[in-house]
Amino acid sequence: MIFVILGTQKFQMNRLLRQIDCLIAEGAISAPVIAQIGHSDYEPVSFEFHRFLNKDEFDRYITQADMIVTHGGVSSIITALKLRKPVIVYPRLAKFGEHVDDHQCEIARAFAKKGYVLCCDEDNDLAEMLELCKGMEFTEYVSQTENITRIVNDFLDE
Repeated sequence: MIFVILGTQKFQMNRLLRQIDCLIAEGAISAPVIAQIGHSDYEPVSFEFHRFLNKDEFDRYITQADMIVTHGGVSSIITALKLRKPVIVYPRLAKFGEHVDDHQCEIARAFAKKGYVLCCDEDNDLAEMLELCKGMEFTEYVSQTENITRIVNDFLDE
């Protein structure tokens, strides 16, 4: 199952949802797809979607997923990486009214440069990225949260 995550910000991301509908219709995607579409106007016709999910529902879908396609939200990316899911980041772009600027491209490219995810830029073909992702050996993400917490606590204890 492919889990598509578009976050909860007040921006649509119709472009990705339409593209997935087309890929399903063309037979390029045969796996079941479930999406959390947030504030998108477009309602998918070929796959299950939910505007918003509570934490338990979200956790269930992300745990069950074989692959994640997500916008460039850091929380969504890191949640998937901590579960060792293959991730394609499809950043929001300002020119499509998906965000106020293109910072998600920078985020996606930074994670991709480290080998954690694939970044599906505007110039990439999503169908090709989905195929590539299936056999990709990603670098394991190691959270530094505990180290940072320890450093801060040590500092405060001094």
